[in-house]
Amino acid sequence: MKSSSALNIGIAAVVFGLLGGCGQAGPLYLPKPPAKPAAPAAALPPPPASIPAAQ
Repeated sequence: MKSSSALNIGIAAVVFGLLGGCGQAGPLYLPKPPAKPAAPAAALPPPPASIPAAQ
């Protein structure tokens, strides 16, 4: 019966050791916010006036 407890402890140690190696290594960080547009739409020149069709 004593060997059964030792076996369970050994198996648990191996399982926890393997689970401890899972995941992404390295520092955690927050993603950067998206970049703002270079020029707002109001700063663009107005479109050319449409030419009326000849009748």
